[in-house]
Amino acid sequence: MTEGSGRADLVAAWAIGIGVGLIALQLTWLAGNRVASVFWEAPVGPTIAFTTAVLVGIVVSIVAGRRLARKTTRA
Repeated sequence: MTEGSGRADLVAAWAIGIGVGLIALQLTWLAGNRVASVFWEAPVGPTIAFTTAVLVGIVVSIVAGRRLARKTTRA
């Protein structure tokens, strides 16, 4: 494996991790908004759901990116 190929694989691993995080954000937002709208009215429920979705998306992106990056550097 060349040096350039290793960097490309690392960038691809982080890009996939970010994509997985965005999917997690969307799913959390959809489910969380439904659940939050049962407990809270319009301004509070969606705000809590979106804030939770953003936090979940960030955490999933970091975890998935690190996991894939470690696998890339080992190979």
